[in-house]
Amino acid sequence: MARGVNKVILVGNLGNDPDVKYTQGGMAICTLSLATTSVRKDKEGNTQERTEWHRVKLFGKLGEIAGEYLRKGRQVYIEGSIRYDKFTGQDGQERYITEIIADEMQMLGGGEGRGEPRAERAERPQRSAPARREAPTAPKADFADEFADDDIPF
Repeated sequence: MARGVNKVILVGNLGNDPDVKYTQGGMAICTLSLATTSVRKDKEGNTQERTEWHRVKLFGKLGEIAGEYLRKGRQVYIEGSIRYDKFTGQDGQERYITEIIADEMQMLGGGEGRGEPRAERAERPQRSAPARREAPTAPKADFADEFADDDIPF
């Protein structure tokens, strides 16, 4: 049974160009400012817009791709998890920050004509699974030997 779910999906526009920095080990950390806007009508029938700003972090290869292909104003799909952190500022006051840690990013809308990749997934560390007993396999059908892997269209 799962202990909980922390899943965020955002579709919005970048408020500025991505900020890419590298750790001493060479891993990319890309920070995005993403705006999501919702529209509704109030009691009088007037259209009301509300824009929320999200700080998004992308790591590794996903961060490198975001830094190379994304620009201010570009629409993007982000999937990840929400993280809350607390730190003490230079003035001694406790500060709180909310970030979206992206696992997946997809560029939306028109591109710059630069042969952009459509989607990228972050590489997640492999977890070791408990050993499982193999289920018995069904016998192969006679026709399976007639097709080579090269004949499969996908």
